[in-house]
Amino acid sequence: MAKPDRYVGIHKDINGGMTSIGKIIRDAWVFELIPETQTCENWNLAGIDALLQKVNAEWDKYGCMVSQLPEPLRERHARIHGEALEKARAAGWSGETETGDED
Repeated sequence: MAKPDRYVGIHKDINGGMTSIGKIIRDAWVFELIPETQTCENWNLAGIDALLQKVNAEWDKYGCMVSQLPEPLRERHARIHGEALEKARAAGWSGETETGDED
């Protein structure tokens, strides 16, 4: 089965959007690189990669640490990622897939 060449969108993504691409999108929302209404549905991988580069450039300004974000960004990060965690857990995601090999 071939991999899709278009992204399904964060609201249709597996694990309630708790994926690498989902994190890129949420961080892009935090940094206001895209509006929170943008789900990136139907984006190609080049578009996602370009967004990742912009997100990484923003994180580099703050040493890649949430604690170094200015208060407005830190609050937006807590809200966006907190809401995403709640939704993903309600949908059955537990995070075990991501941490299962850390024994």
